[in-house]
Amino acid sequence: MAFTAEELAQNPSFVVSIRFLAGQMRGMFDAGPRLARLLASHQRWLLTQTAYALHLEYDPRDATSGFTAVRLTGKITAHKIASRNTVLAFIEELFTYRFITHTPGDERRRPRHFEPAEVSHQAMFGWLHSNLGALDLIDGGSRAAFLQENPLLFRQIQPRVAYNCLEDINWREPPEQVALFLWTEAGGMVIDHFMSRLDLEGTDPARLSIGKVETRPLAGDFMMSRTHLQRLLAKGAQRGCLGWYDEPKKSQLWLSRDFLKEYVGWQAIKFAYVDEAFESAREGFESAGG
Repeated sequence: MAFTAEELAQNPSFVVSIRFLAGQMRGMFDAGPRLARLLASHQRWLLTQTAYALHLEYDPRDATSGFTAVRLTGKITAHKIASRNTVLAFIEELFTYRFITHTPGDERRRPRHFEPAEVSHQAMFGWLHSNLGALDLIDGGSRAAFLQENPLLFRQIQPRVAYNCLEDINWREPPEQVALFLWTEAGGMVIDHFMSRLDLEGTDPARLSIGKVETRPLAGDFMMSRTHLQRLLAKGAQRGCLGWYDEPKKSQLWLSRDFLKEYVGWQAIKFAYVDEAFESAREGFESAGG
């Protein structure tokens, strides 16, 4: 039976899973920085997941199905995630960097259908595989291995996760402290980096050590300005989300346990949808004698 969000948020092992996934996402960034930036803010995460889900629904017999600018714009603007112009600019960026292409034969038709390039397929599969691997750490399951052995299940799982997350206001609109980072350009990468380095063995009841953080090289890694990163950290410090052990030098960073609790609760929502979609797909596969 799939975990519920409440069960995950209360499970002491779940934060280890979050740290594992953060490390996987950092590895994905290192392997393809420009592609990884598509998941680097919450707005882009929602755009990317929704666009991919639309693509997987494509039926050549139905011109209104699939990933088109009109369909993606409709889904996104209906939930006030982004404006029409932002959606169109996002699609143009994907096309410019060849993360999507026109569906063969659609180059001059209306509406134009788009489909992910191979590198985008691999990245989305890797994202789902990593999420399942993180869930396996909690209960010793074999979700990731099962998907690897039965990759066609991906086509059932990803849209279900994407749409459930899109429709859930608690995922769509992160809690205030989390939103401070996640609605910011590249903020998701910053949080993943911090989570991947989190010292979970500390005994401080209020803080967890992240270790040494140098803003200049970190900003360079994430293709963001140092000023933007420093401003983001300053806002987090003002809210009490994070701070430095060595003021005014500001190199040894800590994260508040209150922020971590809020972040864990929010991540639990998505992980529960991933687990539910996987279990549904696996049950259907096994019932069909797969």
